[in-house]
Amino acid sequence: MRNDRVFRIAVLGGDGIGPEVMAPCLELLDAAVGRVEGLSLDYQELDAGATLFAKTGEAFPEACFEAAKAADAMLLGAMGLPDVRGPDGRELAPQLELRERLALFAGVRPVRTWPGLPAPLADPRAERLDFVLIRESTEGLFAGRTTGRVVDDAVAQDTLTISREGCERLFDFAFDLARARRDGRGGAGAPRSVTCIDKANVFRSFGFFRKVFDERAALHPEVEARHMYVDACALNMVRQPWAFDVLVTENMFGDILSDLGAGLMGGMGMAPSADIGAEHALFQPCHGSAPDIVGQGKANPTATILSGAMMLDWLGRRQDCPAAVEAGARLVAAVEAAYALGTLRPFEVGGAAGTAEIAGRIGDALAGAA
Repeated sequence: MRNDRVFRIAVLGGDGIGPEVMAPCLELLDAAVGRVEGLSLDYQELDAGATLFAKTGEAFPEACFEAAKAADAMLLGAMGLPDVRGPDGRELAPQLELRERLALFAGVRPVRTWPGLPAPLADPRAERLDFVLIRESTEGLFAGRTTGRVVDDAVAQDTLTISREGCERLFDFAFDLARARRDGRGGAGAPRSVTCIDKANVFRSFGFFRKVFDERAALHPEVEARHMYVDACALNMVRQPWAFDVLVTENMFGDILSDLGAGLMGGMGMAPSADIGAEHALFQPCHGSAPDIVGQGKANPTATILSGAMMLDWLGRRQDCPAAVEAGARLVAAVEAAYALGTLRPFEVGGAAGTAEIAGRIGDALAGAA
């Protein structure tokens, strides 16, 4: 009888294509876990989002939040629908509530291109991109999302908030990640850097952001610290993205730049993400609910599958479970192998491969791996 390490996973399929990409992700997670010893996943499916709100008037029941909080990790498909809005006219976003209430401060957005897929940039160096954007996910301009106001139908105001506590934990996370990337890929001699992305030449808040960055950088002398204004960063993400290692920035800037990063990979369907805090973590694709393609079998599940692999890696490292790290690595390797053949083309890169074919090819690669 196996004595497995069991991790409880809160699964929030959500809205639109969320459930469509979640189903194959769970199947592949189980397949990857099944190829290692001493590990199993226990899924608890939870209902939240715009579809639930349309039915019940409640987007994120407190019982759902508490169940997600109690899990070892959270895995989300997509939430929100453009035609379902709250009383204030904004789209419903329970995932933002999770970030705020569980202090999931580090929004990790890997930017990686895959062999076999057409690269959006012509330069051959863009065929093997591998950098990470870290978006602060609890403060910045998003901190004022519920307190903005319109005065006399003449002036609209939102508040940007940057705190020392929020900056210090964010920057320490970024430097730790850069160090881990160096140690894991090329050893101690591999050059690694963290670039602070801000607008310190215009806003006092970002001058403070940069000041705290420099203070924390002094505590991590083995990692090179760099600075770049956000507009220059947007330019260089197109002109020479291969020069980046770890980028760290404010919430709204990160929201925008992470979509640019997804574009470098071929589309939102290739872009995984994690929102990580000191005690909890949420994993989800960067894409939205895409109601225009619901039910057509066109949704690319790759980003969700890679988010699941990130979840396994995080669980393994946090809980000292090498089997989870190995399972996550196997799933990433299967994604790479499936695309490396050069015959798998999702719709967003001009192909015709839909949800089932993409998941099936990744599953075949996983099954065929040694």
